[in-house]
Amino acid sequence: AGITMLTSLVSLFTQRKVKKILAMTGEITLRGKVLLVGGIKEKILAAKRARIKEVILCEENRRDIAEIKADYLKGLTFHYVKDMKEVIEIALLKQKVKNPKKL
Repeated sequence: AGITMLTSLVSLFTQRKVKKILAMTGEITLRGKVLLVGGIKEKILAAKRARIKEVILCEENRRDIAEIKADYLKGLTFHYVKDMKEVIEIALLKQKVKNPKKL
């Protein structure tokens, strides 16, 4: 959940909205590199049940997606990333939030 937590913090500090139909999973290093995680098949099935349309994963998790039946992947767009800069570019919208919180 590292990339998810850092994305939420960047959203808070920049007051930019996060895409609504997006799921993400991955561990991050102190230098911002995104690392692979396990349980991808189960996470993809949960995302489908939640009507998610886009998923951000570590580039190294691409092989896990290749092992899942194509029927389960219909309607999903996958973004494979190597670092947090890529995650932020995909996940955050340019649009600012309404009624931003004061820090």
